[in-house]
Amino acid sequence: MRRTIVLVSTGVLLAGAFAAAPAATARPAHEVVVPESVGEMIAADSAARQGIDWAACPADWGLAAPVQCGWVTVPVDYSRPFGATVKLAVDRATSTGTAEQRQGALIYNPGGPGGSGLRFPLRLTGASALWKNTAAAYDFVGFDPRGVGHSAPISCEDPQEFVAAPKADPVPGDEADKLAQRKLAREYADGCLERTGAAMLSQMTTANTARDLDVIRAGLGEQRLNYLGVSYGTYLGAVYASLFPTHVRRMIVDSVVNPARDQIWYQNNLDQDVAFEGRWNDWQKWVASYDSVYHLGTTAAQVEARWEQLRAAAKAQPIGGVVGPSELLGFFQNAPYYDSTWATVAGVWSRYEAGDTQALVDAAGPDMSDTKGNATAENGNAVYTAVECTDAKWPTSWQRWDRDNTALDARYPFLTWSNAWLNLPCATWPVRQQHPVDVRSHRGLPGVLIVQSTRDAATPYDGALELHGRLAGSRLITEKDAGSHGVTNLVNPCINSRVDAYLLSGTLDAQDVVCGPHATPVPAAK
Repeated sequence: MRRTIVLVSTGVLLAGAFAAAPAATARPAHEVVVPESVGEMIAADSAARQGIDWAACPADWGLAAPVQCGWVTVPVDYSRPFGATVKLAVDRATSTGTAEQRQGALIYNPGGPGGSGLRFPLRLTGASALWKNTAAAYDFVGFDPRGVGHSAPISCEDPQEFVAAPKADPVPGDEADKLAQRKLAREYADGCLERTGAAMLSQMTTANTARDLDVIRAGLGEQRLNYLGVSYGTYLGAVYASLFPTHVRRMIVDSVVNPARDQIWYQNNLDQDVAFEGRWNDWQKWVASYDSVYHLGTTAAQVEARWEQLRAAAKAQPIGGVVGPSELLGFFQNAPYYDSTWATVAGVWSRYEAGDTQALVDAAGPDMSDTKGNATAENGNAVYTAVECTDAKWPTSWQRWDRDNTALDARYPFLTWSNAWLNLPCATWPVRQQHPVDVRSHRGLPGVLIVQSTRDAATPYDGALELHGRLAGSRLITEKDAGSHGVTNLVNPCINSRVDAYLLSGTLDAQDVVCGPHATPVPAAK
Protein backbone atom coordinates (compact mmCIF):
# COMPACT_ATOMS: atom_id res chain seq x y z
CA MET A 1 0.00 0.00 0.00
CA ARG A 2 1.10 3.53 -0.64
CA ARG A 3 0.49 5.05 2.80
CA THR A 4 1.09 3.87 6.33
CA ILE A 5 -0.27 7.04 7.93
CA VAL A 6 -3.23 9.29 7.26
CA LEU A 7 -2.63 13.02 7.15
CA VAL A 8 -5.24 15.73 7.28
CA SER A 9 -2.66 18.31 6.31
CA THR A 10 0.92 17.64 5.34
CA GLY A 11 1.74 21.16 6.48
CA VAL A 12 0.40 20.44 9.97
CA LEU A 13 2.33 17.19 10.19
CA LEU A 14 5.60 18.82 9.20
CA ALA A 15 5.09 21.85 11.40
CA GLY A 16 4.41 19.60 14.35
CA ALA A 17 7.42 17.45 13.59
CA PHE A 18 9.72 20.44 13.37
CA ALA A 19 8.30 22.02 16.54
CA ALA A 20 8.88 18.85 18.51
CA ALA A 21 12.55 18.67 17.53
CA PRO A 22 15.07 20.45 19.75
CA ALA A 23 16.32 23.66 18.16
CA ALA A 24 19.91 22.47 18.34
CA THR A 25 19.19 19.51 16.07
CA ALA A 26 16.94 21.26 13.53
CA ARG A 27 18.08 20.72 9.96
CA PRO A 28 17.72 23.06 6.99
CA ALA A 29 14.57 22.28 5.02
CA HIS A 30 16.49 21.09 1.96
CA GLU A 31 18.20 18.42 4.08
CA VAL A 32 14.98 16.97 5.52
CA VAL A 33 14.62 13.31 4.52
CA VAL A 34 11.19 11.64 4.53
CA PRO A 35 9.67 8.49 2.99
CA GLU A 36 9.13 9.01 -0.73
CA SER A 37 5.38 8.56 -0.27
CA VAL A 38 5.33 11.49 2.15
CA GLY A 39 7.51 13.58 -0.16
CA GLU A 40 5.08 12.94 -2.98
CA MET A 41 2.14 14.02 -0.84
CA ILE A 42 3.94 17.25 0.00
CA ALA A 43 4.68 17.93 -3.69
CA ALA A 44 1.12 17.09 -4.75
CA ASP A 45 -0.34 19.33 -2.05
CA SER A 46 1.85 22.19 -3.22
CA ALA A 47 0.88 21.63 -6.86
CA ALA A 48 -2.82 21.54 -5.98
CA ARG A 49 -2.53 24.89 -4.20
CA GLN A 50 -0.51 26.50 -6.99
CA GLY A 51 -2.35 25.07 -9.96
CA ILE A 52 -0.97 25.52 -13.48
CA ASP A 53 -0.61 28.94 -15.09
CA TRP A 54 -1.77 28.19 -18.61
CA ALA A 55 -0.49 30.40 -21.41
CA ALA A 56 0.34 30.28 -25.10
CA CYS A 57 3.05 27.72 -25.81
CA PRO A 58 6.53 28.97 -26.75
CA ALA A 59 6.68 29.59 -30.48
CA ASP A 60 9.45 27.07 -31.11
CA TRP A 61 7.50 24.21 -29.50
CA GLY A 62 5.27 23.85 -32.57
CA LEU A 63 2.07 23.82 -30.51
CA ALA A 64 -0.25 26.49 -31.83
CA ALA A 65 -3.42 27.78 -30.15
CA PRO A 66 -5.75 26.59 -28.81
CA VAL A 67 -3.13 24.33 -27.20
CA GLN A 68 -1.86 25.93 -23.98
CA CYS A 69 1.31 25.19 -22.04
CA GLY A 70 2.37 25.40 -18.41
CA TRP A 71 4.70 23.99 -15.79
CA VAL A 72 4.50 21.74 -12.75
CA THR A 73 7.33 21.68 -10.21
CA VAL A 74 8.44 18.36 -8.71
CA PRO A 75 11.32 17.31 -6.44
CA VAL A 76 14.28 15.66 -8.08
CA ASP A 77 14.35 13.25 -5.11
CA TYR A 78 11.02 12.61 -3.40
CA SER A 79 12.76 11.65 -0.20
CA ARG A 80 14.03 15.26 -0.09
CA PRO A 81 10.87 17.21 -0.98
CA PHE A 82 12.39 20.58 -0.02
CA GLY A 83 15.59 20.00 -1.97
CA ALA A 84 16.36 20.43 -5.67
CA THR A 85 13.40 20.60 -8.05
CA VAL A 86 12.72 20.41 -11.78
CA LYS A 87 9.92 21.90 -13.84
CA LEU A 88 7.86 19.58 -16.01
CA ALA A 89 6.39 20.91 -19.25
CA VAL A 90 2.64 20.25 -19.53
CA ASP A 91 0.16 21.20 -22.25
CA ARG A 92 -3.55 20.86 -22.88
CA ALA A 93 -6.41 21.41 -25.27
CA THR A 94 -9.72 21.91 -23.54
CA SER A 95 -12.72 19.69 -24.22
CA THR A 96 -15.01 20.54 -27.11
CA GLY A 97 -18.23 19.64 -25.30
CA THR A 98 -20.50 21.44 -22.86
CA ALA A 99 -19.80 21.89 -19.18
CA GLU A 100 -22.23 19.05 -18.48
CA GLN A 101 -20.31 16.73 -20.82
CA ARG A 102 -16.88 17.44 -19.37
CA GLN A 103 -15.35 14.65 -17.26
CA GLY A 104 -11.94 16.13 -16.52
CA ALA A 105 -8.49 15.74 -18.01
CA LEU A 106 -7.17 12.73 -19.95
CA ILE A 107 -3.37 12.50 -19.52
CA TYR A 108 -1.26 10.67 -22.08
CA ASN A 109 2.15 9.03 -22.20
CA PRO A 110 3.40 7.67 -25.56
CA GLY A 111 6.12 5.40 -24.23
CA GLY A 112 9.85 5.24 -24.57
CA PRO A 113 11.04 5.70 -21.91
CA GLY A 114 11.97 9.05 -23.37
CA GLY A 115 8.90 9.92 -25.42
CA SER A 116 7.24 13.33 -25.26
CA GLY A 117 3.48 13.49 -24.86
CA LEU A 118 3.17 17.15 -25.78
CA ARG A 119 1.63 16.46 -29.20
CA PHE A 120 -1.29 14.53 -27.73
CA PRO A 121 -3.57 17.59 -27.42
CA LEU A 122 -3.29 18.00 -31.21
CA ARG A 123 -5.53 14.94 -31.52
CA LEU A 124 -8.30 17.05 -30.04
CA THR A 125 -7.63 20.20 -32.07
CA GLY A 126 -7.21 18.16 -35.26
CA ALA A 127 -10.83 17.03 -35.01
CA SER A 128 -9.88 13.37 -35.50
CA ALA A 129 -13.05 11.34 -35.98
CA LEU A 130 -11.51 8.59 -33.87
CA TRP A 131 -11.30 10.86 -30.82
CA LYS A 132 -14.34 13.06 -31.43
CA ASN A 133 -16.50 11.59 -28.67
CA THR A 134 -13.69 11.55 -26.13
CA ALA A 135 -12.73 15.13 -27.03
CA ALA A 136 -16.19 16.31 -26.04
CA ALA A 137 -15.72 14.89 -22.55
CA TYR A 138 -12.05 15.46 -21.72
CA ASP A 139 -9.29 18.01 -21.85
CA PHE A 140 -6.40 16.31 -23.64
CA VAL A 141 -3.23 16.74 -21.57
CA GLY A 142 0.33 15.86 -22.53
CA PHE A 143 3.62 16.25 -20.71
CA ASP A 144 7.34 15.78 -21.05
CA PRO A 145 8.43 13.33 -18.34
CA ARG A 146 11.40 14.21 -16.16
CA GLY A 147 14.57 14.39 -18.22
CA VAL A 148 12.67 14.59 -21.53
CA GLY A 149 12.46 17.49 -23.97
CA HIS A 150 11.55 20.64 -22.08
CA SER A 151 11.50 18.99 -18.64
CA ALA A 152 15.12 19.35 -17.47
CA PRO A 153 16.46 17.29 -20.41
CA ILE A 154 19.31 14.93 -19.70
CA SER A 155 22.12 13.90 -22.04
CA CYS A 156 24.68 11.10 -22.35
CA GLU A 157 26.57 12.08 -25.50
CA ASP A 158 27.10 15.02 -27.83
CA PRO A 159 24.03 14.94 -30.13
CA GLN A 160 26.04 15.31 -33.32
CA GLU A 161 28.27 12.42 -32.34
CA PHE A 162 25.21 10.38 -31.37
CA VAL A 163 23.69 10.59 -34.86
CA ALA A 164 26.94 10.53 -36.86
CA ALA A 165 27.13 7.67 -39.34
CA PRO A 166 28.05 5.08 -40.32
CA LYS A 167 28.10 3.18 -37.06
CA ALA A 168 29.70 -0.23 -36.63
CA ASP A 169 27.76 -3.27 -37.82
CA PRO A 170 25.70 -4.38 -34.80
CA VAL A 171 26.24 -8.05 -35.70
CA PRO A 172 29.72 -8.90 -34.39
CA GLY A 173 32.03 -10.80 -36.68
CA ASP A 174 34.50 -11.81 -33.98
CA GLU A 175 35.56 -11.22 -30.39
CA ALA A 176 37.30 -7.98 -31.32
CA ASP A 177 33.98 -6.55 -32.54
CA LYS A 178 32.35 -7.53 -29.25
CA LEU A 179 35.16 -5.94 -27.27
CA ALA A 180 34.79 -2.70 -29.23
CA GLN A 181 31.04 -2.60 -28.56
CA ARG A 182 31.61 -3.28 -24.87
CA LYS A 183 34.00 -0.34 -24.75
CA LEU A 184 31.44 1.94 -26.42
CA ALA A 185 28.74 0.83 -23.97
CA ARG A 186 30.92 1.58 -20.96
CA GLU A 187 31.85 4.97 -22.39
CA TYR A 188 28.19 5.75 -22.97
CA ALA A 189 27.30 4.87 -19.36
CA ASP A 190 30.15 7.07 -18.12
CA GLY A 191 28.92 9.87 -20.39
CA CYS A 192 25.47 9.70 -18.82
CA LEU A 193 27.01 10.31 -15.41
CA GLU A 194 29.29 13.07 -16.64
CA ARG A 195 26.70 14.99 -18.66
CA THR A 196 23.67 14.45 -16.39
CA GLY A 197 25.16 14.20 -12.90
CA ALA A 198 24.54 11.60 -10.23
CA ALA A 199 21.85 13.61 -8.42
CA MET A 200 19.52 13.54 -11.44
CA LEU A 201 20.63 10.26 -13.00
CA SER A 202 19.95 8.29 -9.82
CA GLN A 203 16.37 9.60 -9.76
CA MET A 204 15.48 8.70 -13.36
CA THR A 205 13.07 5.89 -12.48
CA THR A 206 9.59 4.83 -13.48
CA ALA A 207 8.48 5.10 -9.86
CA ASN A 208 9.53 8.75 -9.75
CA THR A 209 7.82 9.45 -13.07
CA ALA A 210 4.65 7.90 -11.61
CA ARG A 211 4.99 10.23 -8.63
CA ASP A 212 5.45 13.12 -11.06
CA LEU A 213 2.27 12.03 -12.82
CA ASP A 214 0.37 12.24 -9.55
CA VAL A 215 1.74 15.72 -8.89
CA ILE A 216 0.55 16.75 -12.38
CA ARG A 217 -2.88 15.32 -11.56
CA ALA A 218 -2.97 17.47 -8.44
CA GLY A 219 -1.79 20.54 -10.36
CA LEU A 220 -4.63 20.05 -12.82
CA GLY A 221 -7.08 20.12 -9.92
CA GLU A 222 -8.18 16.54 -10.58
CA GLN A 223 -9.11 14.30 -7.66
CA ARG A 224 -8.57 11.17 -9.73
CA LEU A 225 -6.55 10.39 -12.82
CA ASN A 226 -7.80 9.59 -16.31
CA TYR A 227 -4.89 8.08 -18.19
CA LEU A 228 -3.95 6.62 -21.56
CA GLY A 229 -0.52 4.98 -21.81
CA VAL A 230 1.03 3.25 -24.80
CA SER A 231 4.10 0.98 -24.84
CA TYR A 232 6.35 2.00 -21.92
CA GLY A 233 3.41 4.22 -20.94
CA THR A 234 1.62 1.01 -19.94
CA TYR A 235 4.34 0.22 -17.41
CA LEU A 236 4.20 3.79 -16.13
CA GLY A 237 0.44 3.40 -15.76
CA ALA A 238 0.78 0.03 -14.04
CA VAL A 239 3.29 1.45 -11.55
CA TYR A 240 1.02 4.44 -10.94
CA ALA A 241 -1.95 2.13 -10.35
CA SER A 242 0.12 0.15 -7.83
CA LEU A 243 1.32 3.24 -5.95
CA PHE A 244 -1.87 5.32 -6.14
CA PRO A 245 -4.81 2.92 -6.61
CA THR A 246 -7.41 5.27 -5.12
CA HIS A 247 -6.28 8.10 -7.39
CA VAL A 248 -7.29 6.25 -10.58
CA ARG A 249 -10.61 7.03 -12.28
CA ARG A 250 -10.15 5.58 -15.78
CA MET A 251 -7.00 3.95 -17.15
CA ILE A 252 -6.31 2.48 -20.58
CA VAL A 253 -3.02 0.71 -21.25
CA ASP A 254 -2.25 -0.12 -24.88
CA SER A 255 0.54 -2.49 -26.05
CA VAL A 256 1.72 -3.71 -22.71
CA VAL A 257 5.15 -4.05 -21.15
CA ASN A 258 5.39 -7.23 -19.07
CA PRO A 259 5.48 -5.81 -15.52
CA ALA A 260 6.77 -8.88 -13.67
CA ARG A 261 9.75 -7.88 -11.57
CA ASP A 262 11.96 -10.56 -13.09
CA GLN A 263 11.17 -9.18 -16.54
CA ILE A 264 12.16 -5.56 -15.86
CA TRP A 265 14.16 -4.89 -17.97
CA TYR A 266 16.73 -7.46 -19.11
CA GLN A 267 14.35 -10.31 -19.88
CA ASN A 268 11.83 -8.02 -21.56
CA ASN A 269 14.47 -7.00 -24.06
CA LEU A 270 15.39 -10.62 -24.81
CA ASP A 271 11.72 -11.46 -25.36
CA GLN A 272 11.45 -8.47 -27.66
CA ASP A 273 14.08 -9.97 -29.97
CA VAL A 274 11.92 -13.05 -30.50
CA ALA A 275 8.77 -11.03 -31.18
CA PHE A 276 10.52 -8.71 -33.63
CA GLU A 277 11.63 -11.68 -35.70
CA GLY A 278 8.05 -12.86 -35.95
CA ARG A 279 6.73 -9.52 -37.08
CA TRP A 280 9.66 -9.05 -39.48
CA ASN A 281 8.58 -12.32 -41.08
CA ASP A 282 5.00 -11.03 -41.34
CA TRP A 283 6.24 -7.99 -43.24
CA GLN A 284 8.40 -10.06 -45.58
CA LYS A 285 5.39 -12.21 -46.48
CA TRP A 286 3.41 -9.03 -47.19
CA VAL A 287 6.18 -7.62 -49.40
CA ALA A 288 6.35 -10.91 -51.30
CA SER A 289 2.59 -10.81 -51.87
CA TYR A 290 3.08 -7.49 -53.68
CA ASP A 291 6.07 -8.48 -55.78
CA SER A 292 4.34 -6.94 -58.79
CA VAL A 293 4.73 -3.60 -57.00
CA TYR A 294 8.07 -3.89 -55.18
CA HIS A 295 9.99 -6.54 -57.17
CA LEU A 296 11.83 -7.78 -54.08
CA GLY A 297 10.89 -11.46 -54.25
CA THR A 298 7.84 -13.66 -54.57
CA THR A 299 8.38 -15.48 -51.28
CA ALA A 300 9.40 -14.38 -47.80
CA ALA A 301 12.61 -16.39 -48.19
CA GLN A 302 13.50 -14.46 -51.32
CA VAL A 303 12.83 -11.14 -49.58
CA GLU A 304 15.03 -12.23 -46.65
CA ALA A 305 17.83 -13.19 -49.04
CA ARG A 306 17.54 -9.77 -50.67
CA TRP A 307 17.77 -8.17 -47.23
CA GLU A 308 20.94 -10.08 -46.40
CA GLN A 309 22.44 -8.96 -49.71
CA LEU A 310 21.59 -5.35 -48.87
CA ARG A 311 23.18 -5.64 -45.42
CA ALA A 312 26.31 -7.19 -46.86
CA ALA A 313 26.63 -4.47 -49.49
CA ALA A 314 26.19 -1.73 -46.89
CA LYS A 315 28.80 -3.35 -44.66
CA ALA A 316 31.31 -3.61 -47.50
CA GLN A 317 30.74 0.03 -48.50
CA PRO A 318 28.23 2.26 -46.68
CA ILE A 319 25.55 3.43 -49.06
CA GLY A 320 26.06 7.08 -49.87
CA GLY A 321 28.95 6.97 -47.42
CA VAL A 322 26.59 7.05 -44.42
CA VAL A 323 24.17 4.11 -44.50
CA GLY A 324 25.77 0.98 -43.09
CA PRO A 325 24.08 -2.07 -41.52
CA SER A 326 23.29 -0.16 -38.30
CA GLU A 327 21.55 2.67 -40.17
CA LEU A 328 19.69 0.17 -42.35
CA LEU A 329 18.35 -1.57 -39.27
CA GLY A 330 17.32 1.76 -37.73
CA PHE A 331 15.12 2.41 -40.76
CA PHE A 332 13.88 -1.10 -41.55
CA GLN A 333 12.80 -1.86 -37.98
CA ASN A 334 9.96 0.62 -38.52
CA ALA A 335 8.20 -2.15 -40.47
CA PRO A 336 7.87 -4.65 -37.60
CA TYR A 337 6.96 -1.80 -35.24
CA TYR A 338 4.05 -0.34 -37.23
CA ASP A 339 2.25 -1.78 -40.21
CA SER A 340 1.38 1.80 -41.22
CA THR A 341 5.02 2.00 -42.38
CA TRP A 342 5.00 -1.24 -44.41
CA ALA A 343 4.44 0.43 -47.76
CA THR A 344 6.87 3.27 -47.00
CA VAL A 345 9.76 0.98 -46.07
CA ALA A 346 9.13 -1.38 -48.98
CA GLY A 347 8.81 1.55 -51.36
CA VAL A 348 12.15 3.06 -50.34
CA TRP A 349 13.86 -0.30 -50.66
CA SER A 350 12.29 -0.94 -54.05
CA ARG A 351 13.40 2.45 -55.38
CA TYR A 352 16.93 1.78 -54.15
CA GLU A 353 17.03 -1.57 -55.93
CA ALA A 354 15.83 0.20 -59.07
CA GLY A 355 18.81 2.57 -58.87
CA ASP A 356 17.58 5.42 -56.65
CA THR A 357 20.35 5.40 -54.03
CA GLN A 358 19.34 8.80 -52.67
CA ALA A 359 15.94 7.47 -51.59
CA LEU A 360 17.62 5.14 -49.12
CA VAL A 361 20.18 7.72 -47.98
CA ASP A 362 17.40 10.23 -47.28
CA ALA A 363 15.35 7.68 -45.37
CA ALA A 364 18.07 5.93 -43.36
CA GLY A 365 20.98 8.36 -43.18
CA PRO A 366 21.41 11.09 -40.58
CA ASP A 367 20.65 14.74 -41.23
CA MET A 368 23.61 16.45 -39.62
CA SER A 369 22.09 19.88 -40.30
CA ASP A 370 19.05 19.13 -38.11
CA THR A 371 20.64 20.09 -34.80
CA LYS A 372 17.30 20.34 -32.99
CA GLY A 373 16.14 16.96 -34.21
CA ASN A 374 19.48 15.38 -33.38
CA ALA A 375 19.32 16.79 -29.86
CA THR A 376 15.83 15.33 -29.47
CA ALA A 377 17.04 11.92 -30.66
CA GLU A 378 20.02 11.93 -28.33
CA ASN A 379 17.87 13.04 -25.40
CA GLY A 380 15.31 10.30 -26.09
CA ASN A 381 18.01 7.64 -26.11
CA ALA A 382 19.56 9.07 -22.94
CA VAL A 383 16.25 8.90 -21.07
CA TYR A 384 15.52 5.42 -22.38
CA THR A 385 18.88 4.24 -21.09
CA ALA A 386 18.72 6.13 -17.81
CA VAL A 387 15.28 4.85 -16.84
CA GLU A 388 15.75 1.23 -17.85
CA CYS A 389 19.21 1.05 -16.30
CA THR A 390 18.19 2.73 -13.03
CA ASP A 391 14.83 0.99 -12.65
CA ALA A 392 16.25 -2.46 -11.97
CA LYS A 393 19.29 -4.65 -11.45
CA TRP A 394 20.95 -5.79 -14.68
CA PRO A 395 23.43 -8.62 -15.18
CA THR A 396 27.00 -7.40 -14.80
CA SER A 397 28.60 -10.54 -16.25
CA TRP A 398 29.57 -10.16 -19.90
CA GLN A 399 29.58 -13.94 -20.13
CA ARG A 400 25.84 -13.97 -19.47
CA TRP A 401 25.13 -11.25 -22.03
CA ASP A 402 27.26 -13.03 -24.60
CA ARG A 403 25.70 -16.44 -23.94
CA ASP A 404 22.10 -15.19 -24.02
CA ASN A 405 22.43 -13.03 -27.11
CA THR A 406 24.52 -15.51 -29.07
CA ALA A 407 21.84 -18.15 -28.50
CA LEU A 408 19.04 -15.78 -29.51
CA ASP A 409 20.89 -14.51 -32.58
CA ALA A 410 21.11 -18.04 -33.95
CA ARG A 411 17.32 -18.14 -34.32
CA TYR A 412 16.19 -14.51 -34.18
CA PRO A 413 18.91 -12.47 -35.88
CA PHE A 414 16.96 -9.41 -37.02
CA LEU A 415 17.23 -7.33 -33.82
CA THR A 416 19.16 -9.36 -31.25
CA TRP A 417 22.66 -7.88 -31.28
CA SER A 418 21.49 -4.34 -31.96
CA ASN A 419 19.21 -4.57 -28.93
CA ALA A 420 22.03 -6.00 -26.82
CA TRP A 421 24.39 -3.11 -27.56
CA LEU A 422 21.61 -0.58 -26.94
CA ASN A 423 21.13 -1.92 -23.43
CA LEU A 424 24.67 -2.94 -22.54
CA PRO A 425 25.42 0.37 -20.72
CA CYS A 426 23.19 -1.04 -17.97
CA ALA A 427 25.87 -3.66 -17.22
CA THR A 428 28.26 -0.94 -16.01
CA TRP A 429 25.70 1.61 -14.83
CA PRO A 430 27.38 4.24 -12.64
CA VAL A 431 24.55 4.91 -10.15
CA ARG A 432 22.66 2.56 -7.84
CA GLN A 433 20.09 0.41 -9.59
CA GLN A 434 16.68 0.11 -7.92
CA HIS A 435 14.23 -2.73 -7.39
CA PRO A 436 11.16 -2.61 -9.65
CA VAL A 437 7.79 -1.78 -8.14
CA ASP A 438 5.68 -4.85 -7.38
CA VAL A 439 2.87 -4.20 -9.86
CA ARG A 440 -0.52 -5.45 -8.70
CA SER A 441 -3.94 -4.09 -7.82
CA HIS A 442 -4.71 -2.79 -4.36
CA ARG A 443 -7.99 -1.88 -2.71
CA GLY A 444 -9.74 0.99 -4.44
CA LEU A 445 -8.33 0.46 -7.94
CA PRO A 446 -11.15 0.55 -10.51
CA GLY A 447 -11.26 -1.66 -13.58
CA VAL A 448 -8.44 -0.99 -16.04
CA LEU A 449 -8.87 -1.49 -19.79
CA ILE A 450 -6.00 -3.36 -21.47
CA VAL A 451 -5.63 -3.37 -25.26
CA GLN A 452 -3.10 -5.54 -27.09
CA SER A 453 -2.42 -7.07 -30.50
CA THR A 454 -1.24 -10.66 -30.59
CA ARG A 455 1.77 -10.10 -32.85
CA ASP A 456 3.16 -6.90 -31.34
CA ALA A 457 6.95 -6.87 -31.76
CA ALA A 458 7.95 -4.25 -29.18
CA THR A 459 5.74 -5.49 -26.34
CA PRO A 460 4.91 -9.19 -26.80
CA TYR A 461 1.40 -10.40 -26.04
CA ASP A 462 2.41 -12.24 -22.88
CA GLY A 463 2.93 -8.86 -21.21
CA ALA A 464 -0.77 -8.04 -21.55
CA LEU A 465 -1.70 -11.42 -20.07
CA GLU A 466 0.68 -10.86 -17.15
CA LEU A 467 -0.69 -7.40 -16.35
CA HIS A 468 -4.27 -8.61 -16.75
CA GLY A 469 -3.62 -11.28 -14.15
CA ARG A 470 -2.14 -8.76 -11.74
CA LEU A 471 -4.92 -6.14 -11.94
CA ALA A 472 -8.13 -7.51 -10.48
CA GLY A 473 -11.21 -6.40 -12.37
CA SER A 474 -9.28 -5.43 -15.51
CA ARG A 475 -10.54 -6.34 -18.98
CA LEU A 476 -8.40 -7.36 -21.94
CA ILE A 477 -9.26 -6.53 -25.54
CA THR A 478 -7.15 -8.67 -27.86
CA GLU A 479 -6.67 -7.66 -31.47
CA LYS A 480 -6.08 -11.05 -33.03
CA ASP A 481 -3.71 -11.62 -35.96
CA ALA A 482 -2.46 -8.03 -35.88
CA GLY A 483 0.85 -6.63 -34.72
CA SER A 484 0.98 -2.88 -34.85
CA HIS A 485 2.52 -1.33 -31.76
CA GLY A 486 -0.16 0.96 -30.41
CA VAL A 487 -3.76 -0.06 -31.13
CA THR A 488 -6.06 2.62 -29.75
CA ASN A 489 -5.15 5.17 -32.42
CA LEU A 490 -5.97 2.79 -35.28
CA VAL A 491 -9.34 2.35 -36.95
CA ASN A 492 -10.90 -0.86 -35.67
CA PRO A 493 -14.57 -0.35 -34.68
CA CYS A 494 -14.54 -3.39 -32.39
CA ILE A 495 -11.87 -1.66 -30.30
CA ASN A 496 -12.75 2.00 -30.88
CA SER A 497 -16.32 1.58 -29.65
CA ARG A 498 -15.16 -0.06 -26.43
CA VAL A 499 -12.53 2.61 -25.79
CA ASP A 500 -15.24 5.24 -26.17
CA ALA A 501 -17.65 3.36 -23.90
CA TYR A 502 -15.03 3.03 -21.19
CA LEU A 503 -13.87 6.64 -21.29
CA LEU A 504 -17.35 8.11 -21.58
CA SER A 505 -19.27 5.93 -19.12
CA GLY A 506 -16.77 3.60 -17.44
CA THR A 507 -18.29 0.61 -19.19
CA LEU A 508 -16.26 -2.60 -19.34
CA ASP A 509 -17.42 -5.80 -21.00
CA ALA A 510 -18.48 -8.59 -18.67
CA GLN A 511 -15.72 -10.73 -20.15
CA ASP A 512 -12.54 -10.23 -22.13
CA VAL A 513 -13.03 -9.53 -25.82
CA VAL A 514 -11.25 -10.77 -28.94
CA CYS A 515 -11.45 -8.47 -31.96
CA GLY A 516 -10.39 -9.13 -35.52
CA PRO A 517 -7.43 -7.22 -36.97
CA HIS A 518 -7.60 -3.71 -38.36
CA ALA A 519 -7.30 -3.37 -42.12
CA THR A 520 -4.09 -4.74 -43.63
CA PRO A 521 -2.08 -2.07 -45.46
CA VAL A 522 -2.06 -1.95 -49.24
CA PRO A 523 0.57 -0.27 -51.43
CA ALA A 524 -0.14 3.34 -52.31
CA ALA A 525 -1.46 3.83 -55.81
CA LYS A 526 1.14 5.16 -58.24
